[in-house]
Amino acid sequence: MGTQAGRRTGIGRRTGALVAAAAAVGAVTALPAQAVAARDRAGEAMGTATRAGGALRAGGTSVPPYAFDGSAQRIQGAASSLDAKPLKTGQTYRDTLKRNGKVYYRVDLDTKRNTYVSVVAVPKPGGKVEYGDGFKVSIQDNSGTDCGYQEANFGSGQYARPLVAYARRTVDPDTSSCQKQGAYYVLVERESAAASTPDDWELELRYVTEPLLKQAGPTALPEAWASATPAPPAGGQQKRQGGDGFHGAVSLREGEWRADIRPGQTLFYRVPVDWGQQLFASAELGSGTEGDLVSNALTLSLDNPALGFVDMNTVSYDGKPATLALDPLRPVAHENRTSYQEATSGMRFAGWYYLTATLSPDIAAEYGDKPVPLTLRVNVEGSPKTAPAYDADPGVFSVTADDREAAANGATGADATTNGTMQVVAAAGIGTGTVLLLGLGAWTLLARRRAA
Repeated sequence: MGTQAGRRTGIGRRTGALVAAAAAVGAVTALPAQAVAARDRAGEAMGTATRAGGALRAGGTSVPPYAFDGSAQRIQGAASSLDAKPLKTGQTYRDTLKRNGKVYYRVDLDTKRNTYVSVVAVPKPGGKVEYGDGFKVSIQDNSGTDCGYQEANFGSGQYARPLVAYARRTVDPDTSSCQKQGAYYVLVERESAAASTPDDWELELRYVTEPLLKQAGPTALPEAWASATPAPPAGGQQKRQGGDGFHGAVSLREGEWRADIRPGQTLFYRVPVDWGQQLFASAELGSGTEGDLVSNALTLSLDNPALGFVDMNTVSYDGKPATLALDPLRPVAHENRTSYQEATSGMRFAGWYYLTATLSPDIAAEYGDKPVPLTLRVNVEGSPKTAPAYDADPGVFSVTADDREAAANGATGADATTNGTMQVVAAAGIGTGTVLLLGLGAWTLLARRRAA
């Protein structure tokens, strides 16, 4: 911009160029400041949202709603596969699903990567649900063959809360189905009983891929593995309140974590688990005023880095301390995917594993609409092992030093996204500023030579 202005004017070239260059450098220097201001504004907005949520909680009338990924794009699922809109790798989407409805989306797949499409279904809080209410998500080829699917339902915890499941299509030379390159279809189907609340469910979809291995690895699972529950984590209790959605899940490392949970509320956490490591998790509701038993009062669920369901457990509550634990799970290993057991198959890659805790809204009627003390105990056993030899960057299917730092500090997934954006903006500002300064230096040197 400065050079063009200098050429247009012709006179006052040196002064004009210096002013223009200084203005340009000033503008570039302001980029990080603008980024900081944007961050501060975002922080203020988040603080306002948090305060609003706090007011709702203090009033005892509601709980924070599910926090969707702010970068998610709106999309409309199609009634027919041939009208399905395409999903892009790495992008998050939002849609709605009617009662007993089904919708299609399209993914164009090659033969070089495995594919995972997850769906978070979010019913309206306080709605009525039945045991079998839920949804199925599948990836199908153009003949309607299921390549891989999961179903999620409320089960014995019959109260509205976010449900998550994923569909997968894996590249496998030992099978002939779903191996061609081309168009595939993601089908999401909802099932609701006649007595259930008929409201639409909000959907959050995420599409991620996993590179193949450079060469085939082991496929047989070890017969012996450590299934004994480890000793409680050392270090004492620490306070760490959960997030309100998967995107804003609060990071945890091994430890004993104290939070407060209201009736009807779901808290979201995430734990980095590397190759060869084993995750153990339990939850305890603290004592309060004794009352009648509330069945399946607390639900604790575990989902993998692709947001595929792994395990779930519930516990009842009568005002006395109540504890539940997830079943022992195998160490994270690539060969776990060969198992037909969902809990084992789900522990197929390293990355962030998600823990969600939901307190039944029925607690409010028996014990009052007030927070109940909650403790999560998380053990991550074993030292990290060498990652399998992927033929490309594994992306989210890895644990980095930044991930471990986030787990130590309690950062959220949203924090990581914001920080990454800030670094890109700052780097762009510094890089552009450096180029301008170098150009200004070269111009000054040339001007001096001409004067000489």
